Amino acid sequence: MTTPTRAERLRSALRGLRMDTSPLRDSRDFRLLFWAGTVFYLGGMVTYVAVPYQVYTLTGSNFAVGAIGLVELAPLVVFGLYGGALADHVDRRKLLIGTGIAQAFFTAVLAANAFRDEPDVWVVFVVAAFLVSSSAIQRPSREALLPRTVRHDQIMAANALGSFGIQFGVLLGPAIGGLLIAYVGLGWCFVLDVAGLAVATLLYVAMRPYPHRADTTPPSLAGIAQGIRYAAGRRDLLGTYLVDIAAMLLALPVVLFPALVEEVFENPELLGMLYIAQTLGAMVATATSGWTSRVHHHGRAIVIAAAAYGACVAVAGVMPSFWLVLVFLGLSGTADMISGIFRATVWSQTIPEAMRGRLAGIEMLSYSLGPLGGQVRAGVTADLWSVRGAITSGGVACVAGVALTATALRDFWSYDDRTDEHAVAERAVRTAAGEA
Repeated sequence: MTTPTRAERLRSALRGLRMDTSPLRDSRDFRLLFWAGTVFYLGGMVTYVAVPYQVYTLTGSNFAVGAIGLVELAPLVVFGLYGGALADHVDRRKLLIGTGIAQAFFTAVLAANAFRDEPDVWVVFVVAAFLVSSSAIQRPSREALLPRTVRHDQIMAANALGSFGIQFGVLLGPAIGGLLIAYVGLGWCFVLDVAGLAVATLLYVAMRPYPHRADTTPPSLAGIAQGIRYAAGRRDLLGTYLVDIAAMLLALPVVLFPALVEEVFENPELLGMLYIAQTLGAMVATATSGWTSRVHHHGRAIVIAAAAYGACVAVAGVMPSFWLVLVFLGLSGTADMISGIFRATVWSQTIPEAMRGRLAGIEMLSYSLGPLGGQVRAGVTADLWSVRGAITSGGVACVAGVALTATALRDFWSYDDRTDEHAVAERAVRTAAGEA
């Protein structure tokens, strides 16, 4: 038997890192869902840039810009939970279509307002609340539908591919928005988003129906409470939520980027590079995610990756060179995405079909509310101490929080997708339904 050469071993190792694209090849509906999500996020990030810029130009107030988040908070919580319960009762594909049409309409209102000679700022705030409401209703259905479009053994790869599409939109959307504002006008940002929403909605229309496998009940407070009790009662799921909250609440450094380039490096022109560093790191993680399918202890992978995220943020906070800060922020984005891929896989492989929408709503809140609290924590710490101190202390606190979670929730740390009772049960259900 011939011994492989060093070059052959290197090529084999690189092939093992390559992102698994089999879900795109094998499943027409996953392709539709993938492209719909990519286009949706690309257009959404253009609007994400346009809305605060418009509010600032109309009011000249930083408080008014921050107030957009306050207006969006209650709808996010209420309709996120309601959307999850709704996704467990109605046809999820039809819900995607209906909310897509609603978002396109609301964004068109923003466009019409922006093209007026004197746009009304109150319109922006009202429509922002409606937009986040429709988006919060939609997202649990999209998350709950993804596992149905691929084989059970392709869920890990499907989550990585979906994340790659999202990061592509997150990376390019703000740049496109900035160019549109500079060269053709702010209103065209909303026009582009409307076009993207129309394309995404048509892709949802092209998908086949995915009826619920069992009888469902209409959304209610009791149903939402049942989902919360289920999530809290499963220590493996609880661990995924707590780790995510610890990372976002304690270590999110984004709100401090302007102060970092102004006060520490005294070069505001570097700001844009800080914003894209973590996104590029996340894209590297998904592009080299082929190895993840060979890992079965998902709880340990989540813990190690989340702790690595906190450690990289902590190191970035003390680096003397701006370029070293970029390197460690990029590594933090890589670690965070690896944690996210494994978290999404635990959810997709173990949550029963009848509960998937409600749990997706709860999961959406865990990663939406964490960053809001993280911004407050970082800002207060920076004002009381220093920018570097706020970044580094947050990273250290994240590592400690993740370690405490893993210690307290042993079922989470020891999770193995080959033997976990919930994963085994869901695999059996899908096999019986012919979806394995």
